[in-house]
Amino acid sequence: MQDKVLILDFGSQYTQLIARRVRELFIYCEIHPFNNPPKNTEEFNAVILSGSPYSVRSEEAPHPDLSTIRGKLPLLAVCYGAQYLAHFSGGAVKPSNTREYGRANLSFIQSGETFFEGVDKGSQVWMSHSDTIDQLPDRGILLASTEDVKNAAYRIEGETTFGIQFHPEVYHTTDGKKLLENFLIKIARVQQDWTPDSFVEMTVKEIRETLGDQKVILGLSGGVDSTVAAVLLHKAIGPHLQCIFVNNGLLRKNEFKSVLNQYEGMGLNVKGVDATDQFLKALTGETDPEKKRKIIGNTFINVFDDESKKTEGVSWLAQGTIYPDVIESISVNGPSATIKSHHNVGGLPDYMKLKLVEPLKMLFKDEVRRVGASIGIDPELLGRHPFPGPGLGIRILGEITAEKVRMLQEVDAIFINGLKSWNLYDQVWQAGAMLLPVNSVGVMGDERTYEKCVALRAVQSTDGMTADWVDLPYAFLQKMSNEIINKVKGVNRVVYDISSKPPATIEWE
Repeated sequence: MQDKVLILDFGSQYTQLIARRVRELFIYCEIHPFNNPPKNTEEFNAVILSGSPYSVRSEEAPHPDLSTIRGKLPLLAVCYGAQYLAHFSGGAVKPSNTREYGRANLSFIQSGETFFEGVDKGSQVWMSHSDTIDQLPDRGILLASTEDVKNAAYRIEGETTFGIQFHPEVYHTTDGKKLLENFLIKIARVQQDWTPDSFVEMTVKEIRETLGDQKVILGLSGGVDSTVAAVLLHKAIGPHLQCIFVNNGLLRKNEFKSVLNQYEGMGLNVKGVDATDQFLKALTGETDPEKKRKIIGNTFINVFDDESKKTEGVSWLAQGTIYPDVIESISVNGPSATIKSHHNVGGLPDYMKLKLVEPLKMLFKDEVRRVGASIGIDPELLGRHPFPGPGLGIRILGEITAEKVRMLQEVDAIFINGLKSWNLYDQVWQAGAMLLPVNSVGVMGDERTYEKCVALRAVQSTDGMTADWVDLPYAFLQKMSNEIINKVKGVNRVVYDISSKPPATIEWE
């Protein structure tokens, strides 16, 4: 039986980060809302309470039922969790005299405490709260302080319970990973048995037991998630998996053919469907970004549904849903208004009457790549940049036409191939080109031109929620501009987007 950690979510923006840090220690963990915890907490080896945007003193403050956890399982309470334990266990929480937000340094560490083993005085931590623990809870023992926060960390005598007012999960807490390691491995004695190989073994076994010889269809996109999901399913059920790869006419240059060849080389049962004309016809005359997305999504559903009917006896639909999508849908703040059901669909209709299998639903993106590597997927495919479901449809501003798609495919190919040849591709999280709905004056030879402008975009990110533009070398950008203008008919101007997210988004539509 695999060891696992329960993370109770109180609505903190950092809750996912806690899970990622725990997983980095090769320990399996699950996030559950504080108001809907698992029925059987005995299955877990330790519990972490997250932070929260609420004050423990407010009427709206989350009130978890810890009766099956506290004193029975090792417990680490972070920020709100630490204040909650203090406030309702004989201590006192008061508004802070100074704003306790940002970097701070530990000015005192209690010696001989396993929790702080390997952490030195002066170590940087990250604070994010407006309240502070004025008095420790009953049997509370002070473990660490900063200059402004006396009760920065404590433990409760007679229990394996710890509280900290800073965030160990964020990058700015220098020894945050060490603290989590001390708590989970040295104190709670949780086994580090969450590895890609163990996940593959467990998942393949579960799929076989659940699906047997029933047939499954999967919509491939060429991306990492759907590819890893397909290979896992193929390992489990072999020929009972039918993959469908739809060309919406908005893919990268030659991508439909090259991806199909790649999949067939992997031994997958893949059917390619070229629906370019159908998509472009449906998009004719439309300029509104949201309406374009809906048209692309609805057309995909129709094409996918038609093709799925050609495979007899299908009972299951497989999707490459990953853990951030799941977390979003079960958040303590309630389900998202739009829950991602399929990266290329935006939700399949009920009339398809298929059961759902999601082999990656407990993995983060970086874990998906590690699993992919462990099952022998080509590193080039695993390292591919994310590509939006609507494809170039949201990178062509305004109306989409076959000529505009051709133009942008050529520009994109030059940019992406350029990044690879300059060894810049792996330094970028996502890159692409946008075709702008404006013409600009130029001169070629002695002739005046009035042609399109394209914007190049390259960003660094971990999950796409935030992103910074990449400072690409000027010499590279100069070469890309010259090559695009010289080789792509209809383009006479190239610009580089240096906006970060937020306030801008990664895509332009």
